[in-house]
Amino acid sequence: MSLISLARRGRAVALVVGALMLVPLVAEARPGGGRSSGGRGSFTNSAPPATNTTPGGAQPFQRTAPPSSPASPSMAGPSAGAAAAQAARPSFARNMMMGIGAGLLGAGLFGLLSGSGFFGGLASLAGMLGFLLQIALVAGIIMLAIRFFRRRSEPQLAGAGAPYARQGYDAPQPAAARMGGFGGGAAAAQPQPIELTGEDFNSFERLLGEINTAYSNEDEAGLRQRTTPEMFGYFDEDLTANARRGVADRVSDVKLLQGDLSQAWHEGDADYATVAMRFSLVNALYDRKSGQVVEGNPAQTQEVKEYWTFLRERGGAWKLSGIQQAA
Repeated sequence: MSLISLARRGRAVALVVGALMLVPLVAEARPGGGRSSGGRGSFTNSAPPATNTTPGGAQPFQRTAPPSSPASPSMAGPSAGAAAAQAARPSFARNMMMGIGAGLLGAGLFGLLSGSGFFGGLASLAGMLGFLLQIALVAGIIMLAIRFFRRRSEPQLAGAGAPYARQGYDAPQPAAARMGGFGGGAAAAQPQPIELTGEDFNSFERLLGEINTAYSNEDEAGLRQRTTPEMFGYFDEDLTANARRGVADRVSDVKLLQGDLSQAWHEGDADYATVAMRFSLVNALYDRKSGQVVEGNPAQTQEVKEYWTFLRERGGAWKLSGIQQAA
């Protein structure tokens, strides 16, 4: 095979590699994008206990901001807004990949303008070996990055099961005990455990539906009212990305099928509760102009297993603080 032929093949490989590096990973539809985002207060870096609903536990957070002071976990001042904005920015790894890809393409274009070809120097053996080494290094970086993001963002779907029983909501019980369908989890004892009531679990189920509805309607005011500043930042980032792609994420028919309490505790002036939930929904992406489906199946019901963490300031209402995918 001639050096010219090798150079042409190398040029094609470089173009494909550069294109792959410039294309961001497509996130799954629905609120949270099938990723683990947000926080659990002082337990953000600790996995929530597994439950009957999610025996495999939860994936670690992929998008999270440094925890704020427990005394004011959901304040909306400049510091909290800055933390949410920082968390909503693209990761450094993605920026690095895009920068490398742009650099390769830029170097190639410079070679064309200077008259030395897209990848000058390929006519010599040393230039060819150097070029192949660069391609191998770039491909290795890409594979490591793809494996990293896939391992941490791959969603897990659940099987069928019966809904939880509401009659167990009448009397408060310890956080580690069964309460309606929200129970049976292996919640570990905490220094400041709290007891939850049936009304608390009703609030969690209601928020599950309301947050999905607000996300589907792109209702930023509704999302801000029901989530912490950090979680709102992630939702806003995802909705903005959808708008740039020219698509709309529509969610409907959200139904809680089963729920277990994983952990409930008090810190500072706030209460936290992490709940493992298995729920069904209909979800699809639509083209904003034509209204055609571009991803998903609007006639098919999905089942999802996730951990939702809720936060409540003293005397306030519960708000969504984090979403983790079941492992």
